[in-house]
Formats: sequence, structure tokens, C-alpha cells
Amino acid sequence: MDDAIAVRDLVVDRGRRRVLHGISCAVPRGAVTGLLGPSGSGKTTLMRAMVGVQLVHGGSVTVLGQPAGSAALRHRVGYLTQAPSVYADLTVRENARYFAALYGRGHAEAEQAIRDVGLASAAGQLVGNLSGGQHSRASLACALVGQPELVILDEPTVGQDPVLRADLWARFHAMAAAGTTLLVSSHVMDEAARCDRLLLIREGQLIADDSPDAVRAAAGVDDLDEAFLRLIRASEAAPAGTGEAA
Repeated sequence: MDDAIAVRDLVVDRGRRRVLHGISCAVPRGAVTGLLGPSGSGKTTLMRAMVGVQLVHGGSVTVLGQPAGSAALRHRVGYLTQAPSVYADLTVRENARYFAALYGRGHAEAEQAIRDVGLASAAGQLVGNLSGGQHSRASLACALVGQPELVILDEPTVGQDPVLRADLWARFHAMAAAGTTLLVSSHVMDEAARCDRLLLIREGQLIADDSPDAVRAAAGVDDLDEAFLRLIRASEAAPAGTGEAA
């Protein structure tokens, strides 16, 4: 399989605490991969390692054939953090145009990105005056405006209403159909079914790396919430059964 991201034996420590425990996984090109897990499970740390801004203790991360964080990837990867990364004293349009210029894009691409995230009616408003959900969407527009090959989105639908969430997921799949690779994190399990592939993580360990249907089949249930719970219980029981250290 042609992978956009390949993670091998990734270990990340923070102080004396191990955050990621030797994770190995892959993100296939041209698909929407969901990174699912409860808050504090290590999702953001893993994403930071993928974009090359996280110090790692061991292992490797390869992105689009290059080591994560390589200068050659700067215009090929879009990254949306949980914290808004736009300028509060500029309008939505001014932010989008600024980031478009950084990517060598024009005003037309900026306007399209604004429409894609449902902010056309607020394009002239200062970002500092937007609601929390609108603020997040302004950041998303700026992450998408460069039309990168790979887009890494850290909980982009948090705080959005159900209709807009559905619209955003439709946009993500349209991007994937056009060849863009997306990695989307969430702690809301009902979003797992919207993904082509799932990475399930808990307490810094990978629980599953497969399609939603395969995750359901492995757990023997149709409900993804219940499947995740069963896989967690199985992973917790495995060390005791095999004599391995916890």
C-alpha cells in the first residue's frame, strides 16, 4: 500500500512519563483516516510527531517519503491545531488571503476555502469577534487554502453543530476523492463511521489500525463504541494472558 505517513516504533516521553509506547501505524494516501481515542490518549502528540514539531525518544515518522518536519514538506502538508492559529485582529478574509499568499495561492482560493468551511457570510468579520466554532472554522479555512497533499486536522469538528459537522465531513471526503490525504482526530466515536480507515489509540498505545468494518468484525459487534470498548478490554487482558509486562 502507498502510504502518505508511516510511523515505526514511535516513542515519546514527557519528563518521566511515557506518552507514546512504540506506536507503528500507517496513513494511506487519498483517504480519510480517523485518529480516535479519549482525551489525553496521545492523539495530539502523535499528530505533532507527524508534522515534525514533537521531540521523540525513539522510532521514526516518514511523511510523503520524507522525514517528518523536513523543509520540503512545508507546502505539502496542512496542519490544524486544537488551538486557533489565525490572527484575531484580521478578518476571516484577510486571514485566508494571507495564508493563501504564503502558499502561492490567490484570492479565488481564499474565497473558496472560506465557502468550504461555511463562513462566507462572516468573511468580513474580525476573527476576534467570532464564536468559538466560527473561530475554529477560520483556522480550518487557512489550513485548507493551500490545497496541500496531506491535511492533518486535530479535532476540527469540536463545537460545531450537527449540520455543519456533516457538511465538513462531506468536504473531507470530496477532498479525498480528489486525491488529498486527510488524518482527522476526534474523541467522539460516532465520527469513526465517517472514516475510510481508523487508528484507535488509548493511553499512548495503538488498539486498532483498520477499516471501520474490520474493527467491527474484530470485536464481533456492529456498534463502533462497543467495538472500541471490547478491543480495549482485550488489549488489557493480553499482557496477563501472555506473561508480558504491563
